Amino acid sequence: MNILILFIIITAIISFVAFNNHGITEKYKFSVGAILGRKEYIRLLSSGFLHADIMHLVFNMLTLYFFGPIVIQTFGNLGFTIVYLGSILLGNFLSLYIYQKQPWYSAVGASGGVSGILFASIAMIPDIDIYIFFIPIPVKGYIFGLLYFGYSVYMMMNPRQHDNIGHAAHLGGAFFGLVYAVAVAPDAAIHNALYLGIMSLPLIYLGYEIFVRKRIG
Repeated sequence: MNILILFIIITAIISFVAFNNHGITEKYKFSVGAILGRKEYIRLLSSGFLHADIMHLVFNMLTLYFFGPIVIQTFGNLGFTIVYLGSILLGNFLSLYIYQKQPWYSAVGASGGVSGILFASIAMIPDIDIYIFFIPIPVKGYIFGLLYFGYSVYMMMNPRQHDNIGHAAHLGGAFFGLVYAVAVAPDAAIHNALYLGIMSLPLIYLGYEIFVRKRIG
């Protein structure tokens, strides 16, 4: 079975089971208080296989389905697995660092892993056309990346209780996918350096906020 389809099936099954058993979501979702207070580190990975609702699941799995083949074709099944799981983990580690003083913060979703796959694809094909749901006009990949990073940076710096959307996880996952693609395919990265630089501008601002102004973390 195709590794992409396998991940989609596993995620869908676990998410549907959790839809009907809220206790599963509570036990395995990303939760700052549970991870730091009770050392429940499994949540760093398990939260990536849970979703808030059916639309959340469908959106993530459709995005994974459309962009996963680019990563598989470029980096193989192993590369796809590394990017997907690595992006979930790095995204959640970033969330843990950013929200370490907010024990109430929690989130679910494969968005970190999906973001990693999406941005590994954009790193290879920065001018790829991306269609945002319900908007019939395509957006170039690097423009989408700029907007995506900007929105994620803003939301992670202004968290809302009960939001349940892992904005820091999105950002960390996207960063992992981007860095993996650049490291494994440096020639393509050099060729696409201008595009990658443009969409990384919000990350530079985030670094300034974290390391210079000490605003978060």
